[in-house]
Amino acid sequence: MKGLELRNIHKSFGENHALVGVSFRVEESEIVAVLGPSGCGKSTLLGIIAGLETPDQGDVLWDDVSLVNIPPHLREFGLMFQDFTLFPHRNVFDNVAFGLQMWRLPRTQINKRVEEVLDLVGLPGYGLRDVNTLSGGEGQRVALARSLAPRPRLLMLDEPLGSLDRNLRERLVLELKEILRQSRQTALYVTHDQEEAFTIADRVVVMNAGRVAQIGTPQEIYQKPGGVFVANFLGLRNLIPGEIITQNNDQVVETRIGAFPVDHKLRGKVMVLLRPDSVRLNQEGSRQLSGRISGVSFRGNLCRLTINVNGLYLHFDLPTNLALPKMGEQVKLSFEPAEAIQILPE
Repeated sequence: MKGLELRNIHKSFGENHALVGVSFRVEESEIVAVLGPSGCGKSTLLGIIAGLETPDQGDVLWDDVSLVNIPPHLREFGLMFQDFTLFPHRNVFDNVAFGLQMWRLPRTQINKRVEEVLDLVGLPGYGLRDVNTLSGGEGQRVALARSLAPRPRLLMLDEPLGSLDRNLRERLVLELKEILRQSRQTALYVTHDQEEAFTIADRVVVMNAGRVAQIGTPQEIYQKPGGVFVANFLGLRNLIPGEIITQNNDQVVETRIGAFPVDHKLRGKVMVLLRPDSVRLNQEGSRQLSGRISGVSFRGNLCRLTINVNGLYLHFDLPTNLALPKMGEQVKLSFEPAEAIQILPE
């Protein structure tokens, strides 16, 4: 199969196990995001793929051919960092042409390719511009054009938008996705930002402490987090201890907010996720929760309510176009267990 494959990658630095058994694929023309907190092994993984680090165990393959003994400059991979560092003494054209010039390509071929990628990143006619006069967003596009110009088999992006302000970052991540789509560029996008990963990626690899915690599409991971770490990392904080027991020949999970029917292979103690987007401010659902509002946080088209339910603080997201309760008010919420309740390993 075409593309990148990581097989059982291990890497330690002394007593620090940076990567433990990491395996996944990036198919040709696919965009995969590696998502996780600082220190989870994302940058070490990029270094191994690029050939800047050697794994202690495991293999890195491209089109089923091992790259472990191939030096970085022969892997034909591109790498773009958060600190994109354009050459200040070169204009835009010479920055973008740098990799092509290193290959000693004919001048006409270089000119054509630079023009193509500047058009692709939305900067036509910028070739003679002094890079010191560019805005942050323009500089990032020039860095992207420089990475794309040599037509890398794989483009790796390490927190590429991390140094930009939020509004610019939100706009550029959409543009970057479209650019990668148009060029059919196989890409590995490393970030700690959930929204960036979910916006740009076909699939997401969630990492925790050097291990792969979950792999799936953005929708799969958000709707069905694979464990407590993933749920917490995604901001799904309504995690309630529970225990699965047999009751009248049926399996139920007992929690502080009630017992709910389950059809699950897990047994014994578990964690129960009550989804924040699963409740209604009415009594239409088959189950009800009563509590007092202890926090109200507006987030654009959503409002997050924190509700004290018998000493258990739960968080729910409701549309701001509703008549929302105020701080200190007693409220009753309803939900359907089949939609709202998910069982996670403890």
